[in-house]
Amino acid sequence: MVKTVLDRSQIHCQSEYGTLKKVVLCKPQYMEIKEVINDVQKKYIKNNIDRSLAIAQHQIFEQSLRNAGVEVIKLKPSKDHPEQVFTRDIGFTLGNHLFISEMANPIRQGEEKVLSHWLNEYDIPYKKLSTHPIEGGDVIVDGNRVFIGISHRTSINAVQALQRDLPDFAILPIPFNPKYLHLDCVFNILSPKDALIYPNAFDPKVAKVLSNMYHLIEVSEREQFSMGTNVLSIGHNQVFSLPINHNVNLQLRQRGYQVLEVDFSEIIKSGGSFRCCSMPLVRH
Repeated sequence: MVKTVLDRSQIHCQSEYGTLKKVVLCKPQYMEIKEVINDVQKKYIKNNIDRSLAIAQHQIFEQSLRNAGVEVIKLKPSKDHPEQVFTRDIGFTLGNHLFISEMANPIRQGEEKVLSHWLNEYDIPYKKLSTHPIEGGDVIVDGNRVFIGISHRTSINAVQALQRDLPDFAILPIPFNPKYLHLDCVFNILSPKDALIYPNAFDPKVAKVLSNMYHLIEVSEREQFSMGTNVLSIGHNQVFSLPINHNVNLQLRQRGYQVLEVDFSEIIKSGGSFRCCSMPLVRH
């Protein structure tokens, strides 16, 4: 585990695109598809994950973050948690509040305890959400608005509880087709004006609401499957994206974004990409 000093007053995340300063990662040391929990895993379950390749790709991502000035905090991998690389789901930062998720699927349960242990070690305050399931992949923040995907992983009751905890935020429940697992697999905010969307995951009325808020960059079915929506913005219009998602990357560049292409092709076999593999603690 990487040692770091993090003042409790530093915890802050008000958007998906502010300058990323501190982020939590976890090496995919024990990554494995043990139980199919999404359509992407269904395709790759037979050949499963090449761990050495996944580790190498993750190391390049980590080093690219460091090169961009991001402090990387690494949780200790556990052989009991084959999905632990996807740190986004175990917690989330909204404003100056850090929450630890209530994981819905038994195969993911226990990962959040590794995070809470680290937070306790450094006396960093947090709130554990333990009454209703909610996972960080369903939580997307933009200013005082928080979009929360309603699916098999996050319940409407959790949304209502979060609204009580955060009276200064507008919590917006966003239903989508649960086959896509998390909201950030089909919707992701890039700036105050732009967002990525896979429209087929939403009722047209929901897509219309989102289109009234953002210029929506549409992702194709093929590129949604290769996690085209699950990019990671690190500030100053810089966005991590997979090289294979040519159309997404073209559209991003046309909108003025600097696309940081990193091969994540082995890791996405388990159904998550750059956003899923990163849990921001501090954005400016």
